[in-house]
Amino acid sequence: MTERLDALATRLGTLLMARGLRLVTAESCTGGWVAKVVTDVAGSSAWFDRGFVTYSNAAKEAMLGVRPPTLEASGSVSEPVVLELVAGALERSQAQVAVAVSGIAGPGGGSEDKPVGTVWFAWSIPDGPPWTRRLQFAGDRDEVRHQAVRFALEGLIERLAGQSRSDG
Repeated sequence: MTERLDALATRLGTLLMARGLRLVTAESCTGGWVAKVVTDVAGSSAWFDRGFVTYSNAAKEAMLGVRPPTLEASGSVSEPVVLELVAGALERSQAQVAVAVSGIAGPGGGSEDKPVGTVWFAWSIPDGPPWTRRLQFAGDRDEVRHQAVRFALEGLIERLAGQSRSDG
């Protein structure tokens, strides 16, 4: 059985608290759903700093400093954009850990090279470069977004838990 989103958020909070770290989110296609899930956890104010919902390109530029040439060259659903989103979120917050999500949830908006369900992720934690991943999710708009939220949380947990083990 797949772990519930609230359980993932609780586990993430435990890892962040153990390391004295705070989280920031930069979300596009998930519309703040990652932030909602983590703030559903009682006491999350101890480890969650803030969330940015940058749905439009103008918001990505104004709120998180994504450069117009990056958006023009790569489009908002791309590795260069999620890397700029995650960097901008860290620069504009009090957090040390960040996740960025940008994708095409559908039902429209897809293209041949970026079909509906395409989602790019970027994560950043201290003591290492950011890392990215592109996934192709199946399902309707809600299912794509739900899977993206889950993967965003799982990516943070995986990296933080792995770092904790290597530090011990």
